[in-house]
Amino acid sequence: MDRRYLRYGYLLTACLFVAAVVPAIGCRSLLTTVVFLVKGTNVDPEYEGLKEKKVVVVCRPLASLTFRDSNVARDLAREVGALLRTNVRKIEVVDHDKVNEWTDEHEWTDYTEVGEALKADTVVGIDLLSFTIYQGQTLYQGKANVAVKVYDCTDGNKVVFEKELPQSVYPPNAGVETFSKPEAEFRRKFVRVLADQIGRHFYPHDAHADIALDATALD
Repeated sequence: MDRRYLRYGYLLTACLFVAAVVPAIGCRSLLTTVVFLVKGTNVDPEYEGLKEKKVVVVCRPLASLTFRDSNVARDLAREVGALLRTNVRKIEVVDHDKVNEWTDEHEWTDYTEVGEALKADTVVGIDLLSFTIYQGQTLYQGKANVAVKVYDCTDGNKVVFEKELPQSVYPPNAGVETFSKPEAEFRRKFVRVLADQIGRHFYPHDAHADIALDATALD
């Protein structure tokens, strides 16, 4: 079929839709509806300054973690970095292995030391304040607290964004029986959920992304 006719068909459908709904819902409500149809449920990020920047993502635990959770900070940094690389326009995320290599070989106290050493424009520093995946002995339910700071290494290491997130709970409404899946698998899924909740602060995202978390925990 000629594309011109398809285009006219779409235009006619849109006009009929507008004509039908304007009397019923009013102009203001119509505008809201049209925005929803065009944009969906996405919302803008709180901080958009990572675009076109060379970025280091570093996470460190501030609370003592159990041995089984000792690699969570690095796993979380890797996942956040991957999400930023995928969702932020023209960003360059420094390879996670390079970050680990530098932090293993040097003593450091400030996130900005890592950024300066790796010649980054910006550092996303994640403080892992707490992390657990158990609710009692027979149920998994991840709980974590994190705080995030973004440092501008090109402007005197100034803090340009700062946020302490609400406690992350996964799944939010009920635990998962431990016999249903291996501990490592549940921990990995929770780290990905936590990384997603951090990453959303830097790129457009679905405002209702957490609604189905109880169901995904059972997959």
